[in-house]
Amino acid sequence: MIDMFTGLSFAMGLSLFFAVLFVLAYEFINGFHDTANAVATVIYTKAMSPHMAVVASGIFNFLGVILGGLGVAYAIVHLLPVDMLLNITSVHGMVLVFSLLTAAIVWNLGTWYFGIPASSSHTLIGSLLGVCLANALITDIPISEGVNVKKAIDIMLSLLISPLVGFGVAALVLLLLKKIFTGPKIHKTPQEREQIDGKKHPPFWTRVTLVASAMGVSFVHGSNDGQKGIGLIMLVLIGLTPAQFVLNLDSSTYQIERTRDAATHLRNFYNANENNLNGLVDFTKKEGEVVADSFKCNGKESLVVINTLESQLKGVNHYSDLNLEQRRSVRRLLLCIDDTAKKVSKLDTISDKKKGDLKNLRKDLTATTEYAPMWVIITVALALGLGTMMGWKRIVYTVGEKIGKSGMTYSQGMSAQITAATAIGVASVTGMPVSTTHVLSSAVAGTMVANRTGLQFSTVRTILLAWLFTLPATILLSGGLFYIGTLFI
Repeated sequence: MIDMFTGLSFAMGLSLFFAVLFVLAYEFINGFHDTANAVATVIYTKAMSPHMAVVASGIFNFLGVILGGLGVAYAIVHLLPVDMLLNITSVHGMVLVFSLLTAAIVWNLGTWYFGIPASSSHTLIGSLLGVCLANALITDIPISEGVNVKKAIDIMLSLLISPLVGFGVAALVLLLLKKIFTGPKIHKTPQEREQIDGKKHPPFWTRVTLVASAMGVSFVHGSNDGQKGIGLIMLVLIGLTPAQFVLNLDSSTYQIERTRDAATHLRNFYNANENNLNGLVDFTKKEGEVVADSFKCNGKESLVVINTLESQLKGVNHYSDLNLEQRRSVRRLLLCIDDTAKKVSKLDTISDKKKGDLKNLRKDLTATTEYAPMWVIITVALALGLGTMMGWKRIVYTVGEKIGKSGMTYSQGMSAQITAATAIGVASVTGMPVSTTHVLSSAVAGTMVANRTGLQFSTVRTILLAWLFTLPATILLSGGLFYIGTLFI
């Protein structure tokens, strides 16, 4: 970890320290902002005491980050267009990171202070879009090129659909529980059970289910939202200390050979499917031709870029054998090759079997660029886990008391948590970021409607307004900060 400061000036080292600190602060706030949703039902139904619930949730968040992989992390990174990723210089990267993190932290703290279950995912994505749009305006490039539009659409659809799925599925799960379990015990609120039965806690199996599902939500929250922090730190490290982080210097000779072989197989794939590529690749380039030292990513030049990568990696056993500019060049080449392969995999003219082959080739191609050192994963996990243990009361009160017109029953809590854990878990496996806040809040609302208890529309309206305004507010804030920052560099 200390090695990341090697070779940096004092000013750049200090900037790097504060940039990483900002990311960890974002994750810490995310912990007590978003994870409060994960423990809201288990605390409200008295299945666990508040302190035990938040400590256990913090531990499961930690485990979720450690075991969750990196699919979501690099989905966030690649929200930035390829050309912007190719050209992040140290100072430019510093302005970008501080702009988007400041916007995200300010909005998260503001919504938490007022007890509004707003989405940290929306906040981060809005901040990323803001710096992308500002960069497009500053550099006079079309907005369609300044933002990775396809990735942005995919992520926004995920964020839009997941609350609707949470609402509908939780309502159906509650109705199913009512049909299967006709006894009144699990359909009581904690207050009703205490008044009628004189018991403070839920029935045993109900309590087990509530606790297990709450920890499940905490785990998948860590595996989804924790990855966003990992992606941000990697963006910081790649931008500010490229010598050590543009490529995974711990890559084995075998991994480097697999990377090179994947590029070679991609060239063979393109040649074999020339008539199905819809002009995405130019086949008129001479064999062995290489790109210039400075180039803009162009899919049509993929064969030439592959030639260049093969040339640069020929005989390389360890990335440490390359100097800084060579490492940067290899990363640029890999990003460009992967970008074209991704576009090809979306073509209708390519069969599903061949798309599967492309997916495997892309995985080998990016194995040494889409990575994270263990210290990054552990520090993000700690920040998220510790944040979970603080500041949870405001959001818990809103979820437990202010969404529905009546108290939440045990079966409603189970339905909401099982739905949220499943939806967020599926999103993490597929590499799509979703909002824990919106999924769980909408699931609670769905159970209230299914239970015919009605909703407190003032709270629902506030949550919806936060959902609507989070993106434009963070886009304007981060974009404005980025624009102002670039005036001084």
